[in-house]
Amino acid sequence: MQQWFSQLSVPFTVITAYVPLIATVVTTILSLVLARATLRYAEASDKSLALAREEFERQWTPELHIKLEKVSSREARIVVTNLAKISVLLQMVQLRKLSMAVPSLRYFMNEPLVGGSTWAEELGKRLLACTGDEYDGQIAASITFYASGRMFRTDWFRFQIQVSNDAIVRLDPVQIAARPVRVLEGGGKTRQELVRDVVGVAVDSEEQPASE
Repeated sequence: MQQWFSQLSVPFTVITAYVPLIATVVTTILSLVLARATLRYAEASDKSLALAREEFERQWTPELHIKLEKVSSREARIVVTNLAKISVLLQMVQLRKLSMAVPSLRYFMNEPLVGGSTWAEELGKRLLACTGDEYDGQIAASITFYASGRMFRTDWFRFQIQVSNDAIVRLDPVQIAARPVRVLEGGGKTRQELVRDVVGVAVDSEEQPASE
């Protein structure tokens, strides 16, 4: 019996020596598992924050939709819908034929537009002044407005119009996706500066008009 215990003493000694090594390996594996779980949690949190930020920006970034509607052969109206939650202050309407580099008509206003609401105004005489007595082609409309202390301008919304004998025969939207609004400048500028900025070289000859 004593001899048998003496033979077992060597394996016990070896096992005792390997215990710290085994503990180190187990600790390392657990650390790797926890680190991987932490990374996955961090990635999930980053994605959630990104989605929340995108949703916030989508809801609070100004976005206007413009529509021209025929009321009668001599009357039409412009309808502007604020698709965002933020309120805006409408400053200027611009109309132009696509063949022209600058607007053929523009007029100022000072109309507040609450988020989710619509503003409309009769536009018949101004529209016919833009097209002339005879015209069959496309026109584009754009709105300049203030929001959060900055000036923005919508993309150009396009419409197919036919005018004959100084009467509106038809007025239909052209279905082309519009791009997001552009920031023109910060607040505190005069209307003369607004005209220079919007009508300047650019009424954006480099931009392609878009529609609803």
